[in-house]
Amino acid sequence: MGYLDTYTGVLDQRLAAHLLRRATFGPTSQEIVDFTGKNASSAVEVLMSNVSYRLDPPPPIEMDSSRSDAGQQFLDKPYSDSRPTTYNNYIQYWWIGLMTEQKGRPSFLEKLTAFWQNHFVVRNSVAVDYRYIYQYLRLLRANALGSFRDMAIGVTKDPAMLVFQDGYENTKLHPNENYGRELQELFTVGQKDFAGNYNYSEQDVKTAARVLTGWQVTNKNKVGSTSFGAVFTPERHDTQDKTFSEKYGNKVISGRSGPSAGDDEILDLINMLLAHPETPKFICRKLYRWYVNPNVTQEIEDAVIAPLANFFSSPENNFQIGPLIRKIFTSQIFYDERNIGAIVKSPAEFMIGSMRHFNQPVPDLTTDYDAFRKMMSFLSTSMNVLQLNFLNQPSVFGSLPFYQTGYSKNWINGTTLGLRGERTDMLVFPSFTVKPGYMLGIDILGSLTALQPNFSDVLGTPPISCETVLAAFSKNLFAVPLSDTQKNFLIDSIMMMNSSARTTWEREWNAYRQAPSDMSKQNTILWRCRALYKYMLRMAEFQVF
Repeated sequence: MGYLDTYTGVLDQRLAAHLLRRATFGPTSQEIVDFTGKNASSAVEVLMSNVSYRLDPPPPIEMDSSRSDAGQQFLDKPYSDSRPTTYNNYIQYWWIGLMTEQKGRPSFLEKLTAFWQNHFVVRNSVAVDYRYIYQYLRLLRANALGSFRDMAIGVTKDPAMLVFQDGYENTKLHPNENYGRELQELFTVGQKDFAGNYNYSEQDVKTAARVLTGWQVTNKNKVGSTSFGAVFTPERHDTQDKTFSEKYGNKVISGRSGPSAGDDEILDLINMLLAHPETPKFICRKLYRWYVNPNVTQEIEDAVIAPLANFFSSPENNFQIGPLIRKIFTSQIFYDERNIGAIVKSPAEFMIGSMRHFNQPVPDLTTDYDAFRKMMSFLSTSMNVLQLNFLNQPSVFGSLPFYQTGYSKNWINGTTLGLRGERTDMLVFPSFTVKPGYMLGIDILGSLTALQPNFSDVLGTPPISCETVLAAFSKNLFAVPLSDTQKNFLIDSIMMMNSSARTTWEREWNAYRQAPSDMSKQNTILWRCRALYKYMLRMAEFQVF
């Protein structure tokens, strides 16, 4: 059976969790239940159809409750230069909120948008104008599952990209090669093919820059302005013919003049880049590493990437992203055992996934914006110290682990591993207050009480065992199953601390059942269970998905 043949088996709980961990930033327990029992095709269709519910959420608003305009939109007001960093933060919080709160309709949208944002990188610290950043993000979200051709054209003319890559300063007299280079190296054909051969020449960079001359942005950071965008200025455009190298078959893009010249030549340029045989391979290879496995061997290149690229670029699909995502997520290779738990969690899967696994509520942005801001700021700051900063990656290459040798393994080092543990410890030992009455944290006593049949019937109903507690705590927590040796270690060495028999737990638990308001008995239970959770959330198995 071929790697890209449709997986026809029924998704059990583990495979449903695998699908949702890869399609989103991490599932809730209920979402796993909802997807268990479906086949791959029907499950993927749900994730596709749910996108329509997510495409047009309410826009970001002022989230500082101390301000008179709290709760009001700011993007529809005249531009203000007094708080651009704050507003860019709010846009990032808004997006992280969409990643975290799926409202019972998990979809491909946010995780795939994050892929494109790390692909077509723009940094808000460079673009500055928060209106530009919001428009750029909306462009990526709107086209995430649409036409790659349309998205590449749109990004090329996007005001935020024009500023970030200095494209707005690219003129016939002073050509700027930044975007002409990144468009080829990072966005379309890639610098080299799988064998290490260069896909374009330095002359192609210079020639692409000439094609892209003449574009400007309007009202960049202009106080009081109510409109903005990108415009083409014919007088700044190089109207001569542009001849590319043999890498592109010596393609000539005819020079044009007049108001439509910019659009026409960009269309020719993107069409030329997409006609390069390495472009679909480059995109499919990146998506495979993002969603399936960072390790692309020669076998995978030949049996998966090449046929995926042919599928993606075929006349029937014409670079439509949706069919490609559907193909990947319904394939045999996606559900292959070797690919489950094969990727190290990025800070987003780690932090957002933890919030969702432990059912931490997301405050409503429109009615509880101050609490929303505090929670999203916590997630943003946590991801930032773990080396991930959405909309403000450190370089044009995106976040470092996504292009360095080793790929996702680079999320882990001696510093970040400890910082990850500090973040999960905050769930085990609640300390961060989102708002009065809501502190981030695992409801250990509540989950144990729900686990115990007939909680108050101490004499008539046996207590839950250590084994039952561990099974409940580890359910859907890890992508890879624990061995019996690990389970015994967790119970005897961590939960019972190498000092008490397992039956001690049962006596302690029954004592709590008899007097659940007794703080001493509560603390005994919490002492053991917090030790167990703290250790489990620091295990290597929790770092992968």
